[in-house]
Amino acid sequence: MNAVPPIQTTEGLPRSIAEQLKQLIYAGEFRAGDRLNEAALAVRMGTSRGPIREAIRILTGTGLVTPVVNRGVFVRKVSVKEMLEIYDLRALVFGFAAERACEHITDTERARFEALLDGMDRAAQAGDGGSYYEQNVEYHELVLELSRSERAHQLYDSYVKELHLYRRQNFNAPGNMRRSNVEHRKLYDAISKGNATRAKQCAEEHIQSGRQRLLVAADT
Repeated sequence: MNAVPPIQTTEGLPRSIAEQLKQLIYAGEFRAGDRLNEAALAVRMGTSRGPIREAIRILTGTGLVTPVVNRGVFVRKVSVKEMLEIYDLRALVFGFAAERACEHITDTERARFEALLDGMDRAAQAGDGGSYYEQNVEYHELVLELSRSERAHQLYDSYVKELHLYRRQNFNAPGNMRRSNVEHRKLYDAISKGNATRAKQCAEEHIQSGRQRLLVAADT
């Protein structure tokens, strides 16, 4: 493998390497169940094993990789059955959060939603799954933030950590991005108008649509 010069950031070398590894996982170079070899990664990134080890710890915190005692660290692998159950639980929590968000939205959050929606439209048009996914995560985070429910936020984040890899790969198809953002706009419209019943319904349907897209991808 050719060495990849790490991109320096103000947050330090390990975080920069963690970001590069995350993108390699999302791109499919490292697949679910693959072991991350510290020595090989150190050569590839042109650094010592220390920053690699710290970068892997960062990724472990996101749920993308899982340490296994006496075996190493592996890209997280979740069974289809587990994924479907997590999607069902996410739908319930996200519906609750969207319902509560209707009570707290202001013009400031409306502007943030609209900027994210426009950005996701541009990413879908460009076929940029990476940009779409990052903004998609921000959109969902904004809904959770507006719920003002710390417990709901914690629960949702725990479910999301288990599915990052699979959800990101779901947006490699431009059609999936466009359909997802249509759903985002419907949800935003309901939250913006303070329609709690409609917001809850749209939020749950959005997560269940993602569940269905995942099932289709799993069958191909």
